[in-house]
Amino acid sequence: MTLLVRTVGNPTQWVATIRSRVATIDKDQPLHDVATLARLQEQSSTPRRVNMLLLGAFAALGLVLASVGIYGVVSYSVSRRTHEIGVRMALGAEREDLLQSIVGRQFIVTLIGVVLGVLGALGLTRLLASFLYGVKPSDPMTFVAVSFLISVVAALASYIPARRATKIDPMVALRYE
Repeated sequence: MTLLVRTVGNPTQWVATIRSRVATIDKDQPLHDVATLARLQEQSSTPRRVNMLLLGAFAALGLVLASVGIYGVVSYSVSRRTHEIGVRMALGAEREDLLQSIVGRQFIVTLIGVVLGVLGALGLTRLLASFLYGVKPSDPMTFVAVSFLISVVAALASYIPARRATKIDPMVALRYE
């Protein structure tokens, strides 16, 4: 049997009074698991909150791993072009033009990847909708923030090695393997 009591003020101060009233009706009826409605609601939502916390932690870990992976792949791709950069510089290309060309090309590849990723994520949101709490499956702010972060990581991953390669003497870059 469950007994709900509406009180005015702090509900815990009424526990002794309620126990005595129940005892006057039936002295063999004990009161146990006395709790406020707010605490019962909190307990009922705990599993969902834990699932959401775990999902958020794994999403953050996935974002970090994706960022590290993108940085590594793009940085490696650009650093493999050191010989090409040396040839272009030996032929008289300007450093700014080379940087702009390399970063621009990587930005186009990144943009294609981000668009495909967003479309794929939008397609899979129905599968994850039951796990979300307090956020819509197609939250535009989340998609914009993640896309921006991935784009910034890819831009830095192409800019840093390209800048390093353009600062090398063209003769050294030509011998680079």
